Amino acid sequence: MPRFAANLSMMYTEFEFTERFAAAAKDGFKGVEYLFPYDYAAQTLRDLLDAHGLEQVLFNAPPGNWAQNERGIASLPGREDEFKQGFDLALEYARVLGNRTLHVMAGLIQPDQDREKHRAVYLSNLAYAALLAAREGITVVIEPINTRDIPGYFLNRQDEAQEICAEVGVENLRVQFDIYHCQIVEGDVASKLKRDISRPHAGIAHIQIAGVPDRHEPDLGEVNYPYLFQLIDELGYQGWIGCEYRPKAQTSAGLSWLSAWIR
Repeated sequence: MPRFAANLSMMYTEFEFTERFAAAAKDGFKGVEYLFPYDYAAQTLRDLLDAHGLEQVLFNAPPGNWAQNERGIASLPGREDEFKQGFDLALEYARVLGNRTLHVMAGLIQPDQDREKHRAVYLSNLAYAALLAAREGITVVIEPINTRDIPGYFLNRQDEAQEICAEVGVENLRVQFDIYHCQIVEGDVASKLKRDISRPHAGIAHIQIAGVPDRHEPDLGEVNYPYLFQLIDELGYQGWIGCEYRPKAQTSAGLSWLSAWIR
């Protein structure tokens, strides 16, 4: 049965952030993820996890200046030292939180910028991050993101993400497969899951879901999630499925889709 993690950056926003852990646990979630932990002391977050019997399953390395619309710096030439410092900080948090998967955001590229230069920086930074993470049993993931939500994002397609992982060639660099983003950019989600979930030197280490096109609950919109959940089970996926969606109303009221899977 799929294991679902609540994304506390998008869900339970009717509560203060530190109150969302309790709300997620009350609704039956056993794992949580969110974008960034860095506004809080790591031990504060660990205490919340322990108090509510939750596992931290994913967060992102520092993305640069998020308030100024930066969406990662891993592919940005000239920002390599900043990337390394940020990833070191992410590892410090992961140690305390018990988190075994870290997402590294690629960043934005402008039409007039040299894509091959950005790609070379990206691969170098990913190799650095994966090497450090491997020493602590942590997996680094990269995520193709659609350019409707994040215009100009460097990485958009599943095949390119898999190729990058294979080119870096380390076992703990893998893909974060967000079904919402994949459906918008490429479609044919089931075939891509079958193709990629266990690729050698690549593969899928984390899955995320949301309804398409509005990024609400997964039972709203054009994607047949019950079919995909069954397929994911049949493919032997053992990781978490992050619920990275914006509830249409209050979070708990929209969780009828989850009840059958929790039972």
